Amino acid sequence: MLHSQFEGWLDTETPKHKSFELPGAKPHYNPDRPGQVQHIRLDLDLDIPNQRYQGTCSIQIQPICDGIEHLTLDAVDLQIDAVQVGPVAQPFDYDGEFLNIRLLTPTRAGQPFTVAIAYRVEHPQRGLYFIAPDEHYPNKATQVWTQGEDEDSRYWFPCFDYPGQLATSEIRVRVPKPLMAISNGELIETQEDGDFKIFHWSQQEVHPTYLMTLAVGDFAELRDEWNGKPVTYYVEKGREADARRTMGKTPQMIEFFSQAYGYPYAYPKYAQVCVEDFIFGGMENTSTTLLTDRCLIDERAAIDNRGSESLVAHELAHQWFGDLVVIKHWSHAWVKEGMATYSEVMWTEREYGADEAAYYRLNEARSYLSEDSSRYRRPMVTHIYREAIELYDRHIYEKGACVYHMIRRALGDELFTRAIHAFVNDHAHQTVETIDLLRSIDKTTGRNLQFLFDQYVFRGGHPDFKVSYSWDNDSQLAKLTVTQTQAQDGDTPSTNGLFDLKIPIGFGYSDRPSDPTVFTLRLHEREQTFYLPLPKKPQFVSFDVGNHTLKTVTLDYPLAELKAQLKSDPDPLSRMFAAEAIAKKGGLEGVRALAEALQSDPFWGVRAEVASNLASIKLDQATEALVAGLQDSEARVRRAVVSALGKIKTLASYHALKPVVEQGDASYYVEAAAMGAIAHVATSDFNGESKQDEVLALLRLALETRAGWNEVVRSGAIAGLSKLKTSEAALDLILQYTALGVPQALRLAAIRALGVVASGQSDTNLQRILDRLDELAGESFFLTQVSVASALGSMETPKAIAILQSLADQTPDGRVRRRAEEFIQKVRDAIGKDKAVKKLQQELDQLKKDNQDLRSRLEALEAKSKES
Repeated sequence: MLHSQFEGWLDTETPKHKSFELPGAKPHYNPDRPGQVQHIRLDLDLDIPNQRYQGTCSIQIQPICDGIEHLTLDAVDLQIDAVQVGPVAQPFDYDGEFLNIRLLTPTRAGQPFTVAIAYRVEHPQRGLYFIAPDEHYPNKATQVWTQGEDEDSRYWFPCFDYPGQLATSEIRVRVPKPLMAISNGELIETQEDGDFKIFHWSQQEVHPTYLMTLAVGDFAELRDEWNGKPVTYYVEKGREADARRTMGKTPQMIEFFSQAYGYPYAYPKYAQVCVEDFIFGGMENTSTTLLTDRCLIDERAAIDNRGSESLVAHELAHQWFGDLVVIKHWSHAWVKEGMATYSEVMWTEREYGADEAAYYRLNEARSYLSEDSSRYRRPMVTHIYREAIELYDRHIYEKGACVYHMIRRALGDELFTRAIHAFVNDHAHQTVETIDLLRSIDKTTGRNLQFLFDQYVFRGGHPDFKVSYSWDNDSQLAKLTVTQTQAQDGDTPSTNGLFDLKIPIGFGYSDRPSDPTVFTLRLHEREQTFYLPLPKKPQFVSFDVGNHTLKTVTLDYPLAELKAQLKSDPDPLSRMFAAEAIAKKGGLEGVRALAEALQSDPFWGVRAEVASNLASIKLDQATEALVAGLQDSEARVRRAVVSALGKIKTLASYHALKPVVEQGDASYYVEAAAMGAIAHVATSDFNGESKQDEVLALLRLALETRAGWNEVVRSGAIAGLSKLKTSEAALDLILQYTALGVPQALRLAAIRALGVVASGQSDTNLQRILDRLDELAGESFFLTQVSVASALGSMETPKAIAILQSLADQTPDGRVRRRAEEFIQKVRDAIGKDKAVKKLQQELDQLKKDNQDLRSRLEALEAKSKES
């Protein structure tokens, strides 16, 4: 799914990080098993116009021991009509959450029996979703789809709803023509029944209940194949070309992952079904993945959107990690989610090369680092939580991917492949825990990576390195001082502070940049200094050659070495880190180095990072360099350039951005970014002249004329409006687009924008925003609730807290509940800030702006003086 226990009960949080465990968190364990579930059969009759269904759930169980007289099944908000074993009715109690069955005949070990539960559901709120047109969205498709992970299968059929039970399954469902039903496994039969049709699907490979699925709709079906097995894509009719564009590489991916994991794709078919209003990006139901229809890209989006391709790869990878090899308990979800996320990196490397994969991996790391610094720090493996869905965060996805890469780096490609092959083959169609991965590594390679798991998996955090370098010409020694700034004095590697790692340090020369002199250093103290002999002074220094370690790093090198690193280091990530360090030093010489890299670096990712860093240097020459970058042939670089120009509040930046807003760009994303950027620039006062009215007119025109794919461009216009925080007209426009009937993607963008624009509005307008968010909080759609919570979390008024608390109390979704509670604390913290500090910061920002022109001219004069 796409968005840990050993030592899980220990308090490993450092004081500067918020706790993952919210009030009410407790240890969670799998329940006792009355026996092994062998087979689940659902016979369902859908009444789609009335959004209800009825049916029978039959569960075949092989008892483990004699004398069991009671069964307790998870079953939430169902109407239970009858329970039978064979022809004999069984007494039961049902409290709306658990179905307690009293078996008239106690179990006998090894003698299977089947319990059949007749039940009905009306207007389900979770588990199974009815999608239908209404007065606000008359063109919406009629669909039914399910979502089981984490523990939502219990909302659409009675079951033992945890991943530790694996069983075969079948679904027989009656739907009105011309709709079709897609489910797990093989379609073994279809039957005509007047105006209805019955589809019968059978899944003969064992899997957990959360991976059972059903999708119903009037789909177009497109067919590919892999090794004779059907590979199918189901989309709304009329979007066949988008389906091919988005999912057409699936057969190649199946072949790639079959080789990478050492186990051929295990199921009789692979289907991908794109559905409306899906609450995740995708869900890896066994042999039948559901995807949001927003992943379908058109020709223009394909210019610079690889997210959909990565989503397809992620969910497909789960067919091995998650479906074939199943986690025994939610606390080990990183094993599957980390590998599925790392498989995005692996596919990127295979399809686009090593530099692309390295940059992809860096951004995965950044995603985790952002959560670690802004939300909480936690072990990847923990069984202490309130709801299992809370575990589905950036720690198990992005950090998990980085850990898999570190395992690969520690073992080398050959041994890593051997270990992964053994892990998958030894545990196919079984459940696993984290320790099983460690044991597979030890079994196949002889390597003990417990040290790595102890530091990165079973406790929270990562090292923050500061690296200082100098050269002693007399002794021909490089002096390197490395500090783990996250650690406190007295910390040891056995606490959460220090890390004990071996890091390769490369000393490079511009005449042979790909052949550095490398020393591998053990870093295990808070501060260590090394003196390293070299035949001559190096031109540049690479800390962590290849940048394979999950970390943050601050480089304190002389400017000459940083410039050489930016120009000559073969590793694109090292060049990015050099660009960041150069920008921190500032000055005209730094601008020139970055400007050259923006024009000449061979990898677009470096050019994009350089653009972002140029914006932090408050010199007019930095603006000039960025304006030149608008001509870059790579859309992703142009996007970074316009975003960077948006951080420079000058007339030059404004005039550079205006043509992009007016004339557009080949890329949706560049165009959208330009709208947000120009609005941010327009909030400045240009010698008494305001550009806000002009920008407001531009954004209004964009909203009226630029509807298109996934509303990317118009959402960019909404983001721009939210920057005009003192404008009542901007607020009026944003509020207009929060109405029902507005395309969903645009409406959600407008809801989120209310929180941003609120900070500059009058008290009267602030109340209008709060009243509107209060209304929206009453809607049941998950994405609406998330957007409302996000908007309220951006505000600094006690009134936002009340709405957030009401949302937290009423929502049935654990993700919304947690976010709302986190935002409550964020708002409280914001309210408590010292207002004088804010005022001082505003004055300081103005002073920096006033001095920029003077500093730019002084730098230019000084440069001319040196040249003469």
